[in-house]
Amino acid sequence: MSLNRGRSCNPTVVKVGIILLGVCLVGYLVGPPLYWHVLEGLAAVRRSSAAVSCPTCNCDCDSQPLLSIPQALSNGSFTDCAKHDPEVNGETEKNFADLLSEELRLHEAEALESQQRADMALLEAKKLTSQYQKEADKCNSGMETCEEAREKAEAALIAQKRQSELWQSRARQRGWKENSSKAVKTARY
Repeated sequence: MSLNRGRSCNPTVVKVGIILLGVCLVGYLVGPPLYWHVLEGLAAVRRSSAAVSCPTCNCDCDSQPLLSIPQALSNGSFTDCAKHDPEVNGETEKNFADLLSEELRLHEAEALESQQRADMALLEAKKLTSQYQKEADKCNSGMETCEEAREKAEAALIAQKRQSELWQSRARQRGWKENSSKAVKTARY
């Protein structure tokens, strides 16, 4: 029984631990924004006190180069490049116009090539259509020939049936019977 009591925690120690954990959590969440607000306030106070002792600066930042090179490493033409030069500007405009005209020529050549491919494809399609039309005409002609031959064969079959019926009727008149395999001779020639 005494072993169980030694392992249990004191309730006041647990409460203090939970309170300490809560304070740390609040400090972690609220600390960074509070820190930045305090720094901004201090910077504003410093600026207001410095503004009183320091005169205002008049700077024309557009005329100053973005990158300053030491005089020992400086090339005189580098700083001249930043200035407006009518000759260079005119040359640049000419080059730009040449580039645009070259691009237009390339687009025109590409469009012409594309048009030629489309024309060739259209011509090939027309050839195939003509070939298929010829095949269809041959097929139709063959069908008409077959239909005419069928009609002739049908007419010949009807004529053959009529002639067969005529011969059968004559044979019956002379004594032939369908069921008997031998013909009965009743009349002599």
